[in-house]
Amino acid sequence: MEDERGTIGSINLSQKDKEEKVNLSSQVHHLPCCIKFNGPCSVSQYFKPKPKGMEIDGLAVEEAHFRGRKLQGTTISLPNGYSGFVLAKNNSGKRKAFDVSEGRSDNWEMKAKFDKLTYWNHDSPPSKDDPFLRSFHWFTVAEALHKQ
Repeated sequence: MEDERGTIGSINLSQKDKEEKVNLSSQVHHLPCCIKFNGPCSVSQYFKPKPKGMEIDGLAVEEAHFRGRKLQGTTISLPNGYSGFVLAKNNSGKRKAFDVSEGRSDNWEMKAKFDKLTYWNHDSPPSKDDPFLRSFHWFTVAEALHKQ
C-alpha cells in the first residue's frame, strides 16, 4: 500500500525581517522554453529586450533574442489583489519531532515579490488570445465562485 503521508510546510510572506525584500517588478520573464541550469548568470549582459514601438490588442510589443531565437512579448500587470513571490527554502527553522516523523517538513520564506511580468512567445507577437494571458481569466472565475 502506498504511503499517504504528505509534505508539511509553511510559507513566510511577512516583510518584518531586517532584510529589505527586493521588488522584481518588470524584471520577471516567462520564457517559452526550459532552461536546465540553476545558478548565477549575468542574464542582463545577454538578454536585452527592446520595445518594438507597436501595439497589438492594446499590448506594447517588446522583442528579444534568446540563443538565436526571436522572442516577442509584452509586460503585463498581475490582477488587482494578486502578487508574485520568489521563495527560498529556509533551513534555519526548527522542526517539530512529529512533523519530521509524519513526513517531510519544508519551510519557505519570501526573498522578493513582483506585480508585473513579461511573457514571451516564439516568433509570434503577443495577443489577448495567448493561452498565458487567457489563464488570467481564471482569477475572475475563482473570485466569483468563492464570493458569499
